[in-house]
Amino acid sequence: MLEALKLRLKQGRQYIPDVTTRSPRRPFRGLPLIDESRCDGCRACVAVCPAGAVGIDPVHIDMGRCVFCGECARACSREAITFSNFHQLGATSRETLTVGSGITPEKYLEYAIACRKEIVGIFGRSLKLRSVSAGGCNACELELNACSNVNFDMGRFGIETVASPRHADGVVVTGPVSANMATALEATFEAVPAPKLVILMGSCAISGGVFAASPELDRRFLDRYPVDLYLPGCPVHPLTFINGVLGLIGRKFK
Repeated sequence: MLEALKLRLKQGRQYIPDVTTRSPRRPFRGLPLIDESRCDGCRACVAVCPAGAVGIDPVHIDMGRCVFCGECARACSREAITFSNFHQLGATSRETLTVGSGITPEKYLEYAIACRKEIVGIFGRSLKLRSVSAGGCNACELELNACSNVNFDMGRFGIETVASPRHADGVVVTGPVSANMATALEATFEAVPAPKLVILMGSCAISGGVFAASPELDRRFLDRYPVDLYLPGCPVHPLTFINGVLGLIGRKFK
């Protein structure tokens, strides 16, 4: 018993008391910071991006496409593009994910997530989600699993992943939605009782990521159903996921 107590004291707190204020440890790449005045128009950042997420005139990065590899920042000799450690990247609008010059973490937080009264009223105290890996590499899936471990413990907010879509309030889609998974995704969503949410987790789910041009994708599901929350990343950090969902259901206090 004494040895067990010694071990417990040595380990300390294994959980994060406040996930809304904790930031991921570096070298985590979060919100891109763009300084248009430094750009000389060389387009090196555009050429090196594997996902077609970077554009100029004006300089911008689409976080829905970005895989956060950092190649654009390394290619820019004038440091017009850098990456911050800011992780609260969730957004309720696809357009919001495109960031340009002068966008700071504080400004991004002001408009990124717009709470809808109907979502807060129905799901504000309890939210059950069914995960669908639609052709993903399992990186985002592993991070989603980590959201429920002892460190992040999103269950304390009433947010849980469930085994059956009939017990769920919505789906979390990971992966670019391959043709082989399109029917399964549709069937899973149809089995979720209404009203229900769609959450896209990761660059692959949001835009197709580096696989966007592949003929093996079938993303028609996303044309038929509105998306309630976009969570960019490759993969998405657990703190990004939890903070995004908390914002969606009105449990986030800034």
